[in-house]
Amino acid sequence: MPSRSKNIAYLGIMLALAMIASYIETLIPVFVAVPGVKLGLANAVVMLLLYRKGWRTAVVISFLRIVLSGFLFSGIVMMVYSFSGAALSIIVMVLLKKSGKFSVVGVSVAGGVMHNAGQILAACFFVENAKMFYYLPVLIVSGILTGAIIGILAGILIKRLSQF
Repeated sequence: MPSRSKNIAYLGIMLALAMIASYIETLIPVFVAVPGVKLGLANAVVMLLLYRKGWRTAVVISFLRIVLSGFLFSGIVMMVYSFSGAALSIIVMVLLKKSGKFSVVGVSVAGGVMHNAGQILAACFFVENAKMFYYLPVLIVSGILTGAIIGILAGILIKRLSQF
C-alpha cells in the first residue's frame, strides 16, 4: 500500500498534468471553425484517475483543475461552463464504468458528449435562450470525435501505467 505522502505527490503530479493540458489547449485553437470545441486533453488525466484511483479522486482533481485553470487561463464565466460540463460528464462516466459494459473509449465518448451537453445547458440558463440547443448536434459530433481520441489516449496511459 503506497504511503500517504506518495499518494499526495502522485495526485499533485496528476493535477499539474491536467493543468498543463488545459494550458496547451488555450494556446492551440484545435477547432477554430467551431467555436467552443476543444480536444479535452485534461480529460485523459481524469480518465486515468477514474480507472486507477476511483471516482472520488477523479472528481477532486477534475474540479481542482477547473478552478485553478479558470483563475489562470479563462475566467469565472468559463469556469462555470466547465463545471457544468464536467459535472454531467463525470456522473455519466462513473455510471458507465461501474456498469462494466463499456470500454475506456466508450466511457470517454459518453463523457465528451455529456460535457458538451452540460455546457449547452449552462449556456441556455445564462443566456436565457433555448435556441442554444440548435448548436447541440455540432457539439455531439465533436464530443464523439474528441471523446474517442481522448479515450484511446487514456486507454494507452492506463495500460502503460498499470505497472506503477
